[in-house]
Amino acid sequence: MLPDVITGTERLFDEQAQLIHGRKIGLVTNHSGVDRQLRATADRLHEASSCRLTALFGPEHGIRGDAADGASVPTFQDPVTGVTVHSLYGATNRPDVAALAELDLLLFDVQDVGARFYTYLYTMTLSMAACAEAGIPFVVLDRPNPLGGQRLGGCLLAPEFASFVGLYPVPIQYGLTIGEFARLANEEYGIGADLTVVAMSGWRRRMLWEDTGLPWVPPSPNMPTPDTALVYPGTCLFEGTNVSEGRGTTHPFEQIGAPWIDGHRLAAHLNRIELAGARFRPVCFRPTASKHRDLVCQGVQVHVVERRAYDPVRAGLEMVAAVRHLWPGQFAWHLPAAGIYNFDRLAGTDAVRLALEAETPVADIAATWSDDLSTYEAQRRACLLYD
Repeated sequence: MLPDVITGTERLFDEQAQLIHGRKIGLVTNHSGVDRQLRATADRLHEASSCRLTALFGPEHGIRGDAADGASVPTFQDPVTGVTVHSLYGATNRPDVAALAELDLLLFDVQDVGARFYTYLYTMTLSMAACAEAGIPFVVLDRPNPLGGQRLGGCLLAPEFASFVGLYPVPIQYGLTIGEFARLANEEYGIGADLTVVAMSGWRRRMLWEDTGLPWVPPSPNMPTPDTALVYPGTCLFEGTNVSEGRGTTHPFEQIGAPWIDGHRLAAHLNRIELAGARFRPVCFRPTASKHRDLVCQGVQVHVVERRAYDPVRAGLEMVAAVRHLWPGQFAWHLPAAGIYNFDRLAGTDAVRLALEAETPVADIAATWSDDLSTYEAQRRACLLYD
């Protein structure tokens, strides 16, 4: 039987309280920053007599998780603690100099999901960079990677496709905890912060979320369960297309569809591929938000029947390839006014999209990533905190 995992926030209060003793503290957090008893880190810091919670900083979706995907987050007074919450997803994505000048230390406590395009990663690293410039120490309270820490997937991000859904040359599924990611960014990508990671106890790289003994608090509105996180590194790629990724339904990212798809035909096509760990079921849904709002869509739900065998990036690309192949006249890539395809920003390159357009088998596309993943693996190894 695997041991229960003790998160960085619990270890901070129980074992490493000297890090915050007598200090004015800032905290980057949201509703996922809780301990095993579901007590918010912000509230515990506010109640602590040994330090003073001076400022809070809210990422995408806000500090209490009430802002929609992509919506600007305001600066406001937190009604629970009375502390000012500075927005890190609005006019700026990093703490400003005036807010940092009031602090002795900035903490970070947000649950990640293990995929390169999750914006909390870059809220963290841009906050690290701001602290490096201001001479303020930065502390990450580590949490599990819901996907475990072993599998890598997807190509490395190319610099010309860098954005707030990918800033560094890491694969889509990067196999690190958020604390290990902070170490990688600090050392390999030149942030140079005075960084401390309060490591977990009991976490092992082979663990998936259900092995941790921790309650799941959805870190963003469309990440309701660990099952969502498991498929997200692949099905999020549909955000770069005109196919619904399931936003506005009860199974975001677990199901995809459009009004012009035949779900039974798509499911049969995907099941014939016999992807490891996956089965596909035809579904019908009507999104209440986002793409195809209030329209009846057909598509598939991916059911992960063997979690350790499942490769989410490969599965997501097979799904995109199948829809494009079966409905070439209706399928389209999303091209914003800025001129870079959304799919390319998510994939980290235009090579994947171009290969799919050329009907290159997904297995052959994935084979081109091996050398880059080997290079990344060498960088990653130096930043690992857990076996």
